[in-house]
Amino acid sequence: MSTQGWKLDAHRRSINIGPPLATLALLPVQAAVRLTPQIFLATLLIFLFRPPDVDLYELDRIAFLVLAVACLLRTVVLGKSLWPAIPLIRVMLPLALLAVIPLLGQPYNPQTWSLLAAKFAVPYALYYLASLTFDTPTAFRHLETFFLWVLGYLSFTAILQFLGWDALVFPRFILNPELGIHIERARGPFLQAVANGVTLNLLGLVAFSAVYRGRLRGWIAILLLAALPIAILATMTRAVWLGFAGSIMWLGLSSRGIWRKISAATGVVAALGLLVTLMTPKSESALLDRAEDQSPVEFRMAVYQTALEMAGEHPLLGWGVNQMPQEIAQRVEGYRSEAYAAHNSYLEIFVENGIVGFALYLWIALGLFRLGRKPTADDAWQNTLAGEAFRRLWPVLVCVYLFNACFVVMNYQFVNALVFTLAGVLAVHRPIPAGRRRAFASR
Repeated sequence: MSTQGWKLDAHRRSINIGPPLATLALLPVQAAVRLTPQIFLATLLIFLFRPPDVDLYELDRIAFLVLAVACLLRTVVLGKSLWPAIPLIRVMLPLALLAVIPLLGQPYNPQTWSLLAAKFAVPYALYYLASLTFDTPTAFRHLETFFLWVLGYLSFTAILQFLGWDALVFPRFILNPELGIHIERARGPFLQAVANGVTLNLLGLVAFSAVYRGRLRGWIAILLLAALPIAILATMTRAVWLGFAGSIMWLGLSSRGIWRKISAATGVVAALGLLVTLMTPKSESALLDRAEDQSPVEFRMAVYQTALEMAGEHPLLGWGVNQMPQEIAQRVEGYRSEAYAAHNSYLEIFVENGIVGFALYLWIALGLFRLGRKPTADDAWQNTLAGEAFRRLWPVLVCVYLFNACFVVMNYQFVNALVFTLAGVLAVHRPIPAGRRRAFASR
């Protein structure tokens, strides 16, 4: 073949190959535009099954990075603003920076950075990413359906553990006594009963909203709401019990109609479950021992006193992230524990981040309540989590979250992701004053 003929043949091949290569190059962009909500849900699922003690090759970090890239790429391609009109983001950034900056001059500690991610970086980033991702009623319904499936899984897994039907528990690492704590309680994939109980309570409120709006009905609704209080009881955690009882009482006393019927039915199931449990000698003994156990209270009071002494030594900016456990272990006498945590989110924030960090944290907590004040005016969103029905429950959900934070440190990745994902979608789907709307549109 002559040189000219070879060049012509190569040119023809380039013409045939060019368009497929261009199409392949655009596939990631197309996937980001179409599948970002699904990638978001997949990331939450990985958070659910990726407790700190289980080695999954940093799968949660990879998933979070993929989600962030896909979400930002989708936003740019669709021509949407990268700065949606959502409150709290300007408060979250300085609090996260306040926690990060002291770590930059220290040797790398994987545990410290993991705690930082679980407490600040990941939930605050999901608050922002959720506001960009769930921008259609269909995506909102997918998010709600995902949460209902998770509630069903956690409820029945807790009941299986409570009844001792271990052969049906999945995944198997839940039953591994060498991982996590609370092996004698229904702890689920979190490997901690408190995290399991708080998640059940929060998702239960999502289910109440779904029943009220008719999204959840029939035997599925009855079965799910009947299993919920039994699962809560199975966690054997007093703070979770109180939070659940308080949310049911508030719902029954402050509402009418369907809300009151839902709360009454759930309360009856909880009472019957407690009665049946007390009639079983083994379960009765476990419940009464847990209710009367005073040793954790005494230990926590000693930890609280020590933590307050530490706060007085560095009041302004605090000690830094993950500095409390080792220091408390050296100061607390008369107790032996595998972990010397603060057992109180507010106290830990105050000790580790000082008065400045504590003030920012309270600002965010108060801002969460404000997200449920006004529903969106668009009728297309009323049968979703952005509608009035769920917004009426949102303050209760925030109260449950903040109440349990009085007794544990909220370092649970999935729990924080759940709360701040819902906060992000509520923040972006609400009426915005005309002046503020014009200001964001001009950016």
